[in-house]
Amino acid sequence: MEFLFDFLMRFVAQFQSPTLGFLIGGMVIAALGSNLKIPNAIYQFIVFMLLMKMGIKGGIEIREADLNAMLLPAVSAVIIGITIVLIGSFFFSLLPGIKREDGIATAGLFGAVSASTLAAAMVLLEEEAIHFEAWVPALYPFMDIPALILAIVLANIHLKKQNEGKDSKVDVWGIVKESLRGSALSALILGLALGLLTKSDGVLDSFYEPLFSGFLSVLMLVMGMEAYARINELRRVAHLYAVYAFFGPIIHGLMAFGLGYIAHVTVGFSPGGVILLAVIAASSSDISGPPTLRGGIPSANPSTYIGASTSVGTPVAIAVCIPLFIALAQVVFDL
Repeated sequence: MEFLFDFLMRFVAQFQSPTLGFLIGGMVIAALGSNLKIPNAIYQFIVFMLLMKMGIKGGIEIREADLNAMLLPAVSAVIIGITIVLIGSFFFSLLPGIKREDGIATAGLFGAVSASTLAAAMVLLEEEAIHFEAWVPALYPFMDIPALILAIVLANIHLKKQNEGKDSKVDVWGIVKESLRGSALSALILGLALGLLTKSDGVLDSFYEPLFSGFLSVLMLVMGMEAYARINELRRVAHLYAVYAFFGPIIHGLMAFGLGYIAHVTVGFSPGGVILLAVIAASSSDISGPPTLRGGIPSANPSTYIGASTSVGTPVAIAVCIPLFIALAQVVFDL
């Protein structure tokens, strides 16, 4: 009962946070028919800035971190990303009336990671004074890249077998290279490399850090408006997408919380790190995923995977999963 009360109090408190407030604000003004628009070039620049900041900071911390302590959480992130895609693909394959590539693309998007959801969780943990290793954001690509690549490979294998027969071959390495060339993954990997190999502490502290919260608020506003706009798209596809998008983040996050707890017991992974690992597992990609899947699985219907993710998955990840895992961590770790 105490856990439920604590969760409900935290859930209500999240609506007072600037991060969630901008998301809800975007949905409200879109529902009221506002003509407010954020130019796409500005949106792309903001995404680039956030990913670079996260990458640089993660690279710096990897450079200074105990690699033995980081190894198990990184392996856990890879396992989680792959498992989410496999489970989701299997789930959608059992449902009638759903194209296989649409189901695989949806599973891939939910196996990948939302940079904005991760950033929102980091801000909230800092507000709550819950410690986490600064290299935890560097776990992003360990979950994101394998999930997207696996989804694209599975979909292409299915399509080739469907069109050319069971003996057709797929250029897996070509798919991997194309995925890594995507703009979002390129920015994140570039930031990681710069943080790891160069003395970028000064530019991080003087330029990226001061602008981070402001850019994040604009990104959340855009996501709120897009979430409302995507609701109509989601209505045009099977309602089971919405069911998956609601329960999937919670289940995925709980899986990651369990693996994070094992890492906590084994190598001392912090409670805040466990929360963030659960949050990135609960999130669905809003930056790297959609363009990567559009290019890798062009026959998949974007309104299924993007609509499910943006209009249901992301709000659930931010509004439900973040306070849920914070409350769960308070009980498990006695914070």
